[in-house]
Amino acid sequence: MADILMPKATAVWLVDNTSLSFEQIADFCGLHPLEVKGIADGEVARDIRGADPIANGQLSRQELDTAQANPAYRMKAQKSRHAELLKPAKKAPRYTPVSRRQDRPDAIAWFLRNHPEIADSQIVKTLGTTKATIDQVRNRTHWNASNIKPVDPVTLGLITQLELDAIVKKAAEKKAKEDAKKGIVDDGASLRPAAETGAHHEDEDAGFHEED
Repeated sequence: MADILMPKATAVWLVDNTSLSFEQIADFCGLHPLEVKGIADGEVARDIRGADPIANGQLSRQELDTAQANPAYRMKAQKSRHAELLKPAKKAPRYTPVSRRQDRPDAIAWFLRNHPEIADSQIVKTLGTTKATIDQVRNRTHWNASNIKPVDPVTLGLITQLELDAIVKKAAEKKAKEDAKKGIVDDGASLRPAAETGAHHEDEDAGFHEED
């Protein structure tokens, strides 16, 4: 079975323009033979316009001729010249403006203090930082450790409130499942909503530095 772009549209074209068997078309398009029969009978994909696999580079004329001459032959697709254009683009790493990068340690400290249930990997992804930087903030070995204070990443403009709420909710649900497996009952004290933990208090900030 080939990985065909627009399989039903391709099947429509093959049904209308070739003498291929339903099985050959089904195999090439990744459909069930009954689906192809339904297309031929006008019961399936009646509103779909056929897509020529030869024109879009998924099938060679020679391959089609070979298949039409031999009902037992199964066509092999060739890589479409459009395939790369239609692939979903990979999400680029989060970009943090230079002017905001100095704020990331403060945001890391906020996550470590208020939401220890959030995995380091998620913090890395969310803030565009590194595992090494998180460890340095956690262990007070960061070069600017004396000036780092926990500050809500939303306040810093590093992420939106919706993103933060989603991250906190996901981490809380994961922790709840893990605790349930271990038979631990969580009273909810450590999983405060982001709206509650987002407030910036000088005495709490001071407490962050006094730990050790």
